[in-house]
This record gives sequence, structure tokens and C-alpha cells, in this order.
Amino acid sequence: MVVYAGQGDPRRSIELLWRGSVAEGVRPGPKPGLSVDAIVDAGIAVADEHGMAFSMRAVGERLGRTAMALYTYVPGKNELIDLMYDRTMAELPSSYSLEDGWRPAVTQWAHDMWEFYGRHPWVLQVSQARPVLGPHEFAVIEALARILVSTGLPGRQLRGIVGAINYFVRGAAQTVAEARAAGGETGEADEEWWYARSAVLLEIEPELEKKFPMLHLLENDREPVDPELPYLENDAVENFRGGLRVLLDGVEGAVGGAVAKP
Repeated sequence: MVVYAGQGDPRRSIELLWRGSVAEGVRPGPKPGLSVDAIVDAGIAVADEHGMAFSMRAVGERLGRTAMALYTYVPGKNELIDLMYDRTMAELPSSYSLEDGWRPAVTQWAHDMWEFYGRHPWVLQVSQARPVLGPHEFAVIEALARILVSTGLPGRQLRGIVGAINYFVRGAAQTVAEARAAGGETGEADEEWWYARSAVLLEIEPELEKKFPMLHLLENDREPVDPELPYLENDAVENFRGGLRVLLDGVEGAVGGAVAKP
């Protein structure tokens, strides 16, 4: 399921994202029993438990209200998803220390994002094709850009680096999120799926290792795994760590090349 941000009224959506519940303060009369913040927090809690296929009714029930009561504060589910997405981003640091250099800072940024996606896997269903354009979304990328600017590389080069790191972390986290959801969606545990199919595959094609020797090499030359994690999650974690190292090695090469130029 892919959700595209910014499907609601542009002005109302941007106002809610950037001014939060400020607009509520202009309402005359007694203090309202609900707020945009409370609705957004409830929406995040519901999505964390049930995924993106939630309803305004479910959010209202969590608050002890009807769905109709929410529309006074949030125009609809599209706008609520935008607000939820940006609010969760507020959990992430807006700056990183450069005391030990740019590489440890980028590594920490990447691990923070990895853990963030693990806490809120539904966020991965919000397409990057159309950004939410909220303040916290901007702040997350600003933090990464600020680290990388310290390398001294030009902006046009950093743009590609920022995109590559961001897409890499998101893609790696997507694999873990899908692996964790697969059992519930299909009714078959990840380990059961792999064991059943690998046994049949080797029975039908016993020469598999000889036909694909490079894949066999990759599969059997691995880092130590976490016995508490399922196979696919271990695979994703290893790919994340190894891939991030290679990416940052490439950035270091670019930095070194720029310094070497007369």
C-alpha cells in the first residue's frame, strides 16, 4: 500500500503542518475537549499498532469520540496522515556533533533513521515522490545535509550523496518492515516459508550451487548473525551495515579526490 502525501487542501494542510494547533487558539468560547495534537498522537498510536489501513473512526474511538468530532480539527484522513508523518519525524535529532568528524555523525544519523523506521513502519508507506513538506521532515534532511556540508564537497555533489544515503536507509528498513509483516499477512512464518521452499528447490535443482557459484559464495561468507532475529532480518541488518560502510567509503573517496585537486 502506497500513500501519497499532500492530497488534501494545500493551504489547510500547510497551515496545519507549520502552525500545528495555533489555529485552535482563535476559536471563541470554552477550551475545546480535543486538539489537533491529540488527534495526531492518537493517529500515530493506531498506525503503530494496525498499520496504514486505519480509519478516522478508529482514531476517534481511541479518543473516546466519534469520527465526525475529529473533522472540526483535521479535514480528513489525507491531512491527518501528513500530520502524523511529520510529527513522528520530531523524534529524530535536528543536529549532530561533528567533534569526531562527518563520518561518525552520518553513521549515527543513518542508525537513528533505521531505528525510527522500526518504531513506525507505516511511515515507509508514505511515498517519497511527493514530500509532506512539514517542518520536521525538512529538519531531518537538513541535519544530514549540515553534516555532509562539513566535508567541503560542492552542493551539486552533496545533493546526490544526501539522496543516496536517505534512499539506501529507507530501502533497507523497508525490507525489514515487510519481513515482519509477512507472517501476519500470509499466515506463514518467515522461517517456515524459507525452509519449505529451499528444501523443494534443492530437491528439484540439486546442482543449484554449481549453477550459481557467485550467489553461493555470497550466501556462505557472512558476518555473525543474531540468533534472536529471523533469517531475513539478519540478512537485512548485515546488508544495511555493510552497504552503509561502502557508501561512506565512496564519500570519503570523493572528499579525498576533491582535496587532491590543485
